[in-house]
Amino acid sequence: MPVVIVEMWEGRAIEQKRQLVKGITSAIAAIGVPPEAVEILIKDNPKHNWGIGGELASEKFPDK
Repeated sequence: MPVVIVEMWEGRAIEQKRQLVKGITSAIAAIGVPPEAVEILIKDNPKHNWGIGGELASEKFPDK
């Protein structure tokens, strides 16, 4: 049973997460894995806990 972990910045709506889960499940099912065996964990991280190129993402991308 595959487990997919998605780490992204917080702030997405439930519907966006629903679409993401469906898309990931479809992609894995396309290689022969039963959809019911696919597990997906979404980890919402605040931008101030994410660093990119020596800067906090909250400072580098304040409007995203």
